[in-house]
Amino acid sequence: MECQNYMINLTPQKEKELMLKANDIRQSIVDMLEDAGSGHTAGPLGMTDIFTAFYFHILNHDPKHPDWSERDRLILSNGHIVPVRYATMAHAGYFPITELKTLRKFKSRLQGHPEREKLPGMENTSGPLGSGLSQACGIALSARMDGKKFKTYCFMSDGEMDAGNIWEGAMFAGANKLSNLIGIIDRNNIQINGMTEDVMPLEPLADKWRAFGWNVIDIDGHNMEAIVDAVSEAHAVYEKPTVIIAHTIPGKGIKEIEFDYEWHGKPPTKEEEQKFLKELRTLRGQIEASHSE
Repeated sequence: MECQNYMINLTPQKEKELMLKANDIRQSIVDMLEDAGSGHTAGPLGMTDIFTAFYFHILNHDPKHPDWSERDRLILSNGHIVPVRYATMAHAGYFPITELKTLRKFKSRLQGHPEREKLPGMENTSGPLGSGLSQACGIALSARMDGKKFKTYCFMSDGEMDAGNIWEGAMFAGANKLSNLIGIIDRNNIQINGMTEDVMPLEPLADKWRAFGWNVIDIDGHNMEAIVDAVSEAHAVYEKPTVIIAHTIPGKGIKEIEFDYEWHGKPPTKEEEQKFLKELRTLRGQIEASHSE
């Protein structure tokens, strides 16, 4: 079986390819959300660069064999941002891109929150915030017990840091020194009813994770090189789990909605879709021009 193990040096050409792919995925997100007429916009757009880096450079996976036993596991705890995962998986070859049009439709495999048994390659079912880290802990611990070498990644939102069971999982992972577990926090500073530091202040967030026995890395979540380097560093840490706090811009790529928490759970209208897509296509041209050889 051929697998895809992408963890290699990030060349300028590869970085450009990832940035262009992220732009394509953002366009798919806008398009599928408008078709659905419901769903979350800000978070998926903000996490697109990270999902792109993982599916097209970092993850050891095989879209043609999604149940391959040695694949890396990617657990999505904040399931409401699943449009970005659907779009990225489609572009990576897990299913046809045209199926994205079925988002949130009756009998679709692409529901508003991910369901593990409906879509091959979807590692967990999630909806209630806070449960993903404990799921990831179980997978990582069982992998170590079975002598498996794959990595377990858990994507979380900063808003769900309000949930107590996140910290139960954090304590468990630290106590068991689960170095094969890597968490990624989408630190976009918004949640459904406002800015995180107004609703329930999280800082000093990095110090809290260190207190639970984790290695902590802070990065710009839109810098492809920083994303790849952080994961490489996490792979080199063997005595504790690592959490990457990725600072992102909610609604990234659409200036009008960036940092606007009201877009947490709102889809674009048809008119907004056309405007947003035009902006993203312009941005794509700028990426091509600025990274031309």
